[in-house]
Amino acid sequence: MAANAQGVAEAPFVWHPATAEEAWQLKATLGAEGVFTAGGTLLRTQWESGLAAMPNHLIDIGAIQELHGPRTDSEIGTVCFGAITTLSEIRTSPLVNASFPLLTEAARSIAAPSIRNLATIGGNVLSIVGDSIPALLVYDPVLHWHDGSSGLEESLSEWLSTAAVHPVWKERLLLSVALTPPTLNSNTKRFVAYHKVGRRDAFTPSVVTAAFSIQLDSDNRLGDVRLALGGGQTIPHRLETVEQFLTGKPADKKTITEVYSMILEHYEPKGDAFVPVSYRKKAAANLIASELWKAAK
Repeated sequence: MAANAQGVAEAPFVWHPATAEEAWQLKATLGAEGVFTAGGTLLRTQWESGLAAMPNHLIDIGAIQELHGPRTDSEIGTVCFGAITTLSEIRTSPLVNASFPLLTEAARSIAAPSIRNLATIGGNVLSIVGDSIPALLVYDPVLHWHDGSSGLEESLSEWLSTAAVHPVWKERLLLSVALTPPTLNSNTKRFVAYHKVGRRDAFTPSVVTAAFSIQLDSDNRLGDVRLALGGGQTIPHRLETVEQFLTGKPADKKTITEVYSMILEHYEPKGDAFVPVSYRKKAAANLIASELWKAAK
């Protein structure tokens, strides 16, 4: 293995725990010297760019069976995705496409096929800014962790609100992400869309990622509105103010015009040297207004 940016030439020692408990115990023992890994695509990028030092120990969680694949819990109506389910598995899963089409489209848009064969849904979530996160947020996601006790559950939205500032989650092991398919009320139609705007279709940060889900009733009024935005280094989040405004409104030109202005006002993305904040705001507003217009027609 090549030396990383800090000049460490020796390869890290790799551990292969068979259970989540063993993996957590290793992390508790090794502390900052040990890092969980599965696909390793994000870690490799960070090492090669000098954003993170190569650790002395890698804890390979690939052999832990409960971290693999989607599974349905029919009693509570959710689908749990093991944290090391690959993006390719999500992209090609009939179950995912039928119940969570936005996630299918998000997985398709992330990096290249060779990366998707390795990259995992857990790694994309734990990056805090992953392009799958806006799609996940539409489906009331809950994170399941192994924390050395009886386990911990928290909503993805709650975790995102503190993850960057309070990284205590790095001492836990993410087990799965649970999603709930939205229900369709009688006499309504559901419209969904996922968009990723980027400078190119490669391993570069997106400009804007947008996930959109609404119901339209027989009077062309909006309900169960779910809008999530992210992109680049912006931590994805639901636009609850806009969602509340749209609920019960008619899908017409006046509503769409007002929503466009609201997104410009309430969406606060992070800019960078390549794409300013103003451009990201307008791109996001255009995406949502366009999808509302399509639904209205």
